[in-house]
Amino acid sequence: MQRRRLKRVMIGAFAACAVLADAGNAAAQATRSNEQVAITTPPAGAAAWVQDHSLGRTLPDPATADAATVAAFFASLTPAEQQQLAQSYPLVVGNLDGAPIQLRYQANRIAVQNELDRALAASTDKKLHADQRAQAASRANDSRPLLEPGRQILAFDPRGRGLVTEVFGDLAAAQRISVVVPGSDSDLGHHDPKDRPLQSSAGMARAVQAEEQKLSPGVPTAVIAWTDYVSPLGLGPDAVTSRLADAAVPRLLRFLDGLHRTTAPAAPPSLICHSYGSVVCGEAAPKLRGATTDMMILGSPGMNVDNAAQLGTGVQVWATRNPADWIGNVPYLEVGGLGHGADPTSPDFGAERISSAGAVGHAGYFDPGTDSLYNFATIALGDYQDVKYS
Repeated sequence: MQRRRLKRVMIGAFAACAVLADAGNAAAQATRSNEQVAITTPPAGAAAWVQDHSLGRTLPDPATADAATVAAFFASLTPAEQQQLAQSYPLVVGNLDGAPIQLRYQANRIAVQNELDRALAASTDKKLHADQRAQAASRANDSRPLLEPGRQILAFDPRGRGLVTEVFGDLAAAQRISVVVPGSDSDLGHHDPKDRPLQSSAGMARAVQAEEQKLSPGVPTAVIAWTDYVSPLGLGPDAVTSRLADAAVPRLLRFLDGLHRTTAPAAPPSLICHSYGSVVCGEAAPKLRGATTDMMILGSPGMNVDNAAQLGTGVQVWATRNPADWIGNVPYLEVGGLGHGADPTSPDFGAERISSAGAVGHAGYFDPGTDSLYNFATIALGDYQDVKYS
C-alpha cells in the first residue's frame, strides 16, 4: 500500500514540476498517462520466414540471429535470391540488422506501400467505426511521405504507434555516422511533422547532417533518425520509469551491431540522445563494445547512473541543457524505480559540458545558429578542438 502511494506521489511530483516549468504544454501532456506496450518481438512475417526453405537452406531467425549471422547469410545469396526474400518478406528483411543497406531500403519501400494501401482501404471501409476510419486515414497520411523520392527508410514497423528509422546522407560511404535517439512522443506520426520539423527525430537528424556538410563539406557523413522504440506518451508513468528504455536497449544494440557489419566509418557511430532518449542511451552505454563512442546528451531527465564513469570506459559523454528547458525543473533523483538519477550537466557527473547558447526550450537544440547544433556536428565529425563549452 505504501509503495503504491509513493509511486503516485512521485509521478505527481514529476508532472507538477514539469507543469510549473511549462504550464501550457506539459499540463496537457501530464494527463496522457496511459502506459505503452513495448515492441520486443520480430515484425509480421517472421513466423512464415523461419518456416521457409524455398532456397534450400535455413533462414536466420529474426528473434535470435545476431547481425554477423545475418550479414554472412545475405552475403551467401545471389542477387536474385536477395530480391526474392525482400519481395516475399519486406517487413522481415527491412528490419533485419545486418542485411544489406540498399536491400533494406527496397524492402521497406514495399512495406510502407503495403501499409499505405491497407490504411487507405480501411479509411473508406463503411464496415468500420468512424474512429477507426479516421485512425486509418491518419496512418495513411503518416506513411505516404516516406515514399517520396530520396527517402531512405532503414527500418519500418506499422505495429502500435508505428516505428521507423530513416537515413540522411550516404550511409554506405559515410566516414562519420551519428544516430539520433529521440525522447517521449516519438513514433511514426511524430517522425517528421511538417509544422515543427526541428522537434522531430527526422528533423533533428536532417539538421545535424546539414550542419556537418556546412562545416566539413568534403567529409561523407550520415545521420540516422532512430524512431525505432516505443517511447513514453507525455509525462505519465512511463516517462518516470525505465521500463520502455530497458525494452529499447536490445533494439538499439542490435541496430548498432548491424551498422558495424554493413558500414565502414572512421570511428564508431556517435549517439545524440534527447530527453527520454538519454535514458535509453544510459541503459545501453555499459553494453557498448569497441572503440570509444561519443554520446551527446541534451535535455536529459537523467541516465540512471550517479556519474559518467558508471556508463563504462568506452563512452565519452557530452552534456548540455539550456536555461529555458523545463526538464531542468524535474527532480534529478531515483526512488523505488521512479526517476532517472543524477543531472548529466551537473559538475559532479563528470561529463564534458558543452554550450547550447541560442537554444530555447526543450526542443530548441537543433535550431540553426545555436551552439548546440554546431557542437553536435563538430563532435560527430571528430573535430573536438572546435567544441564550444559552457
